Amino acid sequence: MTALRRTLVSEERDGRIFQALLCSPYWNRESFFVYRSVRSEVKTDEIISALRLAGKRVCVPRVSGGVMSAVEEKGEREFFYGIPQPASGSDEPCAVVLTPLLAFDEAGFRLGYGGGYYDRYFSLHPNAIRVGLAYEGQAVRHLPRGAYDVPLHAVITECGVRIFRKPTD
Repeated sequence: MTALRRTLVSEERDGRIFQALLCSPYWNRESFFVYRSVRSEVKTDEIISALRLAGKRVCVPRVSGGVMSAVEEKGEREFFYGIPQPASGSDEPCAVVLTPLLAFDEAGFRLGYGGGYYDRYFSLHPNAIRVGLAYEGQAVRHLPRGAYDVPLHAVITECGVRIFRKPTD
């Protein structure tokens, strides 16, 4: 799936995903937990900038001691597996979690990188709206899943928003 995703990357697709997010029912929320894109993930730099310009609170992942937290960037950065993250900070839950993925299925389950960071975060923050950002070509019929896998509420691709379940506000 990593190799397939590399073939799907394009600025045009990223722009269409950004536009779909702007028109989505999630854009009106006040706080967002957004991954820092690396390699062939859907790019998030423009999304993060636009959220900040719109006056939204924006947090990014920080992993420490095997636990991922949503932390506002306020200065120094360090790296976790080559991904920039705030050097310090405590968890500040956000309304919407924009999530990276390698694949997603028709039921809203995602294939990540195998570390379980997002599934553990989702379990700790069940009221967060879980939204994957992906290319349409990453869709599959069914993914294997375990009891610890937490499904997404929606995935936004260059073709629009796929809603799998309504969040419980």
